[in-house]
Amino acid sequence: MNAPDPMLTPAGEQGDSAEFLHGLGRRVREARERRGWSRKALSHESHVSERYLAQLEAGDGNVSVVLLRRVAQSLGAPLAELLGETAPEHRLLRRFLNELPPHRVEDVLYRLMREFGRDDAARRTHIALVGLRGAGKTTLGRALAQALHWPFVELDREIERDAAVSLAELFMLHGQSGYRRIERRCLERVLDSHDRLVLAVGGGIVSEADTHHLLLDRCYTVWVRATAEEHMARVIAQGDFRPMEGNGEAMDDLKRILAAREPLYRKSDAVVDTSGADPARSLGELKDLVRA
Repeated sequence: MNAPDPMLTPAGEQGDSAEFLHGLGRRVREARERRGWSRKALSHESHVSERYLAQLEAGDGNVSVVLLRRVAQSLGAPLAELLGETAPEHRLLRRFLNELPPHRVEDVLYRLMREFGRDDAARRTHIALVGLRGAGKTTLGRALAQALHWPFVELDREIERDAAVSLAELFMLHGQSGYRRIERRCLERVLDSHDRLVLAVGGGIVSEADTHHLLLDRCYTVWVRATAEEHMARVIAQGDFRPMEGNGEAMDDLKRILAAREPLYRKSDAVVDTSGADPARSLGELKDLVRA
C-alpha cells in the first residue's frame, strides 16, 4: 500500500480549495483580459508556460497555492501579506477593514473614494447615467450630449460591438460572468478614449462592485429614477413585451429589483426623477446638475 500523502487536502476542504483555485484562475484571466493580452502574451511577459497559464485559469493551479492559503488562514493573515507584496500601511488598512461588518466596509470604501479619489471637476468631464431600463437614460443622455456638444455612448451598444453579438446572445454564450468581464473592459476603454463624454450604462452595472466603483471614481453619476410602473410602461411602449410574457409576477419582480438596487443607485452624485415628468423638464434639471 502507498503511504498516505501529507499534501492531500483534509476531508471537508476539497470543495473550498477547488473554489479558491477557480476564483484565483478567474482573477488571473480577468486581469489578463483587462490588459488586452492573449495568454501567449502573458506567457512571454511572465516567463510562465502557456500550458500552466491555461491550467491556472481553468482552476487547476498548483496545490502548493492551496497549502500556502491554508497557512495564511491559520495565521489569520492575508495571503498577500505572507508573500510580502503589501506595504505596512496597506496591512494596517486591511486589518482595520477586516474588523468592520460587511455593510460598513462598503460605506468606508465609498467615503474614501469621494474624499481622496478624483476631484469633482475631473469627474464632471464624464457624465454617467445609471438606473433601470425605461427610466429615460438614453433620451436624456442623447439630449444632454447634444446640448453640451459632447459624444454620447450607450455602454450596452459598445458591449455588443465588442462581442460581435447581441446582449441576449452574449448572455446565452458566456453567462453573467462573461458579460460582466466584457462590460468592465468596455467601460475602461470608453472612459480612456474620451476626454468628455455622456454615458448611459446598463441597470445592472451597480451589482458588480469593482465596475461600479470604477464608474463612481471616474464619472459624475446621475441616477435617473422612475417608479416601477413607469419603468414597465415605458419598456412596453417601446414595443418590448418580453417583461410580461409568461410572467404574471413581472411587476413584483421589478419592484424587488428596484428595492435591492436602490442603496447602490443612491451612491450616485445626483438624482433626476422622471416619474410623471415632462422630458424637457427632466433635461433642464439634468443640465442644472451637470453645470452646477
